[in-house]
Amino acid sequence: QVQLVETGGGLVQAGGSLRLSCAASGRTFSSYGVGWFRQAPGKEREFVAAINRDGSATRHADSVKGRFTISRDNAKNTVYLQMNSLKPEDTAVYYCAATPGSAWAQNYAYWGQGTQVTVSS
Repeated sequence: QVQLVETGGGLVQAGGSLRLSCAASGRTFSSYGVGWFRQAPGKEREFVAAINRDGSATRHADSVKGRFTISRDNAKNTVYLQMNSLKPEDTAVYYCAATPGSAWAQNYAYWGQGTQVTVSS
């Protein structure tokens, strides 16, 4: 089992940047695929980005491609989401999630509590 804690959210102006971190407990974090998701008020949760176990492959939603980058440091048990050129429509609660299976299947069993990102225009 793995526990996840997201940090790094906040209020930023449009065009600005934030880096979210997802810190995981447990010694086997490198065995988990990890994804970032977000949920805006009144909207369904949506996929943002995912990374495989060793960080050699990533995927990003079209809406964030070229602006957001997912990465991981297994030595630190942490996955990051670097967010640049933020837009007001990026405002949401951002969640990280982990799965012992494929990150691409998005069958995530473990979820963090979320961190709020607010982008002002």
